[in-house]
Amino acid sequence: MQFTRESADSADLRTLAAELDAELLERYGADQAQFTPHNALASLDAVVIARTDASLVGCGAFRRHDAESVEVKRMFVRRTHRGSGAAAGVLAELERWARELGFTRCVLETGVRQPDALRFYAKMGYTRVDAFPPYVGNTLSVCLGRAIA
Repeated sequence: MQFTRESADSADLRTLAAELDAELLERYGADQAQFTPHNALASLDAVVIARTDASLVGCGAFRRHDAESVEVKRMFVRRTHRGSGAAAGVLAELERWARELGFTRCVLETGVRQPDALRFYAKMGYTRVDAFPPYVGNTLSVCLGRAIA
């Protein structure tokens, strides 16, 4: 599997993000609309795409959260490749890239209707943190974080 660093204007990112959005709509229905403004691809500073020789596998990205932290966004692996290590590879590359840029922490938001994501992030060393804007008070959100330095 290859993990490539790309920009927010990646056509492959747009393809995978559309699939992610469709899956989130299945899980959250109309509730998902409140998250759409926070998932703009143009706001992303760094993108990692996972591929095999034959196919597009998954993606992840980050944007600056504060002086020390990045917020991981748009983590997604196609159903056909789940369990392949793709998500762990994407996240590891995002964390490596963030460290190279001088960041020492990653934070992220996922949802209560994504137990698979919650298990994955726990396995990767992420723990619950106080909700951060714009997720403060949102009962569908779970905010997580991890030191990367």
